[in-house]
Amino acid sequence: MSRLGTITRRGFLVGAAAITGGVAFGVWKVRQPIPNPLDPSQGAAMNAFLVIDQDGITVVSGRADMGQGAQSALAMLVAEELDVDWQAVRVAHGPASAAYYNAAMGESLFPVPDYAMSDWMRSIGGAVGEVGKLLGTQITGGSTSIRDGYEKMRHAGASAREALKLAASARLNVPVARLRTEAGAVVAPDGTRLAYADLAEAAARIEPPQVDPRPRAEWRLIGTEVPRVDMPAKVTGTQAYGIDTRLPGMKFATVRMTPRLGGTMRSVDTAPALAVPGVERVIDLGTGVAVIARNTWAAFQGAEALAPDWSEAPYPADQAAIMATIEAAFDDSPNSTMRDDGDEDQPGTEISAEYRLPYLAHAPMEPQNATALWDGDRLTLWSPNQSPLLQERRVAEALGIAREAVTVNTTAMGGGFGRRGEYDFSVLAARVAREIPGTPVQLTWSREEDMTHDFYRPAVIARMRGKVDGGRATLLDGQIAGQGVMGQLLPRYFGFSAMGPDRALVEGLFDQPSAIPRYRIRGYTTDMPLPIGPWRSVGSSHNGFVMESFIDELAHEAGRDPLDFRLELARPESPVAAGVLEAVRAMSDWDRPRAPGTAMGVAMVWSFGTPVAQVIEVVQEDAGIRIARAWIACDAGIAIDPQNLRAQMEGGLIYGLSAAVHGQITFADGMVEQRNFPDTDGLRMPGAPRIETRILQDNPHIGGVGEPGTPPAAPALANALFALTGTRARELPLDRTFRFIL
Repeated sequence: MSRLGTITRRGFLVGAAAITGGVAFGVWKVRQPIPNPLDPSQGAAMNAFLVIDQDGITVVSGRADMGQGAQSALAMLVAEELDVDWQAVRVAHGPASAAYYNAAMGESLFPVPDYAMSDWMRSIGGAVGEVGKLLGTQITGGSTSIRDGYEKMRHAGASAREALKLAASARLNVPVARLRTEAGAVVAPDGTRLAYADLAEAAARIEPPQVDPRPRAEWRLIGTEVPRVDMPAKVTGTQAYGIDTRLPGMKFATVRMTPRLGGTMRSVDTAPALAVPGVERVIDLGTGVAVIARNTWAAFQGAEALAPDWSEAPYPADQAAIMATIEAAFDDSPNSTMRDDGDEDQPGTEISAEYRLPYLAHAPMEPQNATALWDGDRLTLWSPNQSPLLQERRVAEALGIAREAVTVNTTAMGGGFGRRGEYDFSVLAARVAREIPGTPVQLTWSREEDMTHDFYRPAVIARMRGKVDGGRATLLDGQIAGQGVMGQLLPRYFGFSAMGPDRALVEGLFDQPSAIPRYRIRGYTTDMPLPIGPWRSVGSSHNGFVMESFIDELAHEAGRDPLDFRLELARPESPVAAGVLEAVRAMSDWDRPRAPGTAMGVAMVWSFGTPVAQVIEVVQEDAGIRIARAWIACDAGIAIDPQNLRAQMEGGLIYGLSAAVHGQITFADGMVEQRNFPDTDGLRMPGAPRIETRILQDNPHIGGVGEPGTPPAAPALANALFALTGTRARELPLDRTFRFIL
């Protein structure tokens, strides 16, 4: 949907704070202005967020489109204040620029549960997030797009509206107070209408007024269901993803990289690849090869024909040894004790359990790819990515050129889930392009290359101990061991090591609203060079399963209904969390007896600012167990677009169920064993449940929606399976233990 390339000098940017010095809503370097990121040939640029031209309104976003609908939601915030028809609004992804830094990520730095975070902590977190303009946190991730943009984009629209009214006031000689705006025009008392497009040039010369956004009672767009701006192109098949990039004279390439991650290539005979029709060149990359051809299929065939000699892996060679290395971390001191409430001496019956979860691949439908053009001095990149500034920096470093010599065009992407926050695919495309100056080259990974060269969700082992007394939980003591995501991500992204506890390892365990007298969580990091990274909902994706499975075990040990048990834990800590549990109880008709061969399980996880409760219903049939129905209740505060919020919750549920039932990455001889979807599949339509979703809006703070739907899925299913079969699954994937209807 990007229109930046079509915006002419007649287009004008109007908005909240001029990049050249305004400080209205955070678009400034620490005490210094950020240079305007937009090329003047694309408009008379005052601001990085809003373009008005004769064709309508374009909201320029620093957040990527991975199918999550964030660009549409951000555009709604601007349109609400600007008084424009939704049909006149377009969206575009902005260039790589610190102007689009993500300040909301600063809130996650506090070692405090989100539900218990005070207003002053949130304000400090936001202030810390301002450092993002120096670090280059132009990142789409962490379910922060709306949390970061809610105030920014509303102020952008409000300030632009008032600037346009000032321009109209000067032209009509009518006091501003007597003017109003509607449908993309300023309207005078006598009915005279001046279109925004005709006022934009004058408005661009006015210092943007700083005004408060409209109160909620006056909203007309926010909270309604509007068509997403990207949907027409997607349903008609005209949406261009990164893999669809086409340039004149383009060549096509793929890579064959060492399957032992972090290893090298000792040698390779390139003749078999060069003998494949259409293959033109094979490039030695040190850790593998790139095959350049006249089309992608020929490149794939050429790469497959090779038989390189690979070095050994720098980590344990097989799955058993890897898990033993993770388990050994329990013998060291903990990296963190993020929660340590209450006294150890608690009454009751003690139970314990150990849970094991595997590595997981992101496996987006669109495999990793990027297109690059090297002209001898500059590198232009077309990349489906979640981190444009990171792509720019790492490509420049790889080529030994200045960052100013790299131009990053962020395309739409067919799924990301955290994988496209990395930069390896862009760097490899740039390195290949440098070998054929003046010729654009598209580098596309095969599905097998993609799945076996991921930055995986880490495998973990959790040891849980608890007590119940008089039907209530009195003690919960959890230990979790695994590779720390932040310990790898921070050096890889920003060049410095993590300081203090690795929060990602224990999130979803230490930060849950459960009033248990003794509540302690410790994290043990495993030092191992197997590459890991953020996977949709990060630590909560595995710890949600651990926490909610063990809470279920405590409930059964106490002889209590699992939902009643959870409500008693949640109510004293968070009425918002209790609210989603009450809602999902009513939706699922939890208290109604089920027919024989039918059972339900419940789970509630608070992640990324949003509590989500889910109930899963399973049915035993002759062919296996059917995941029949699912109910979701969530509370992300303000629902900008309820229709899209539901879609994200339901997509997160399916993603979580797919991983719970089928997902795993295992290793043998240092290599990933799963190479394609049949090896680690997703749920198919016949195996997916019917879903009902309810949106609550009692949360006093805006939460994320892209990730929180995933963590409760696995434990809700496992708890339902226990209710159905009496078998408690403490290891994933579940198809190791149960036979499902697929």
